Amino acid sequence: MNWLYIIDNLPKFFDASLITLQLAFWSILFSLFIGIICAIITSYQIRFLNPIVQVYIELSRNTPLLIQLFFLYFGLSKLGIHLDGMTCAILGLTFLGGSYMAEAFRAGIESIHKGQIESALSLGLTSSQTFIYVIFPQAFTVAIPAIGANCLFLIKETSIASAIAIAELMFMAKELIGLDYKTNEALFLLVLFYLIILLPISISIHHLEKRTGYAKYGSR
Repeated sequence: MNWLYIIDNLPKFFDASLITLQLAFWSILFSLFIGIICAIITSYQIRFLNPIVQVYIELSRNTPLLIQLFFLYFGLSKLGIHLDGMTCAILGLTFLGGSYMAEAFRAGIESIHKGQIESALSLGLTSSQTFIYVIFPQAFTVAIPAIGANCLFLIKETSIASAIAIAELMFMAKELIGLDYKTNEALFLLVLFYLIILLPISISIHHLEKRTGYAKYGSR
């Protein structure tokens, strides 16, 4: 292991980690938004929109992210739609993550007992107020473990973006291996930076789960 080589290449991996975090941040943010909308549509069986959402979820979860990225990056250009690599990566990760977030939120919404909804309505709350103040806070709490797992999943899936020349962590590792044949050093840096990114997020999510722990008859 050449430690001097590792130290010299730390700045490159630091820059690549910033790109990885940028990809992860936007894809998670958009995925949460899409997930909430899709969960509402599927949970309330909104006519006309529900079949579209079901098709989207099945298509997203049953096609590889690599194929989705290739379609966005290479396929759309054949149709005259030219998107840069970063935009394609964010769109692809959002397309994938939105379906997983939708299922997480749907499970949370459907876990709320109907008695609570009926009680809220009987107190004079509108349907929208019932959802905002009664259903969603509890549903979000129930969904936190799945949401956290999906966030970690999306961060790791940013490595696929290297296939369309996005200079994130995986791209940088492959580049160093190809240029200098320093496989051990490049993989060590790759694992190190992924741990630096993922471990604090994983610990934070675990702490959040404990703080918002949900049990059938109240908080634990």
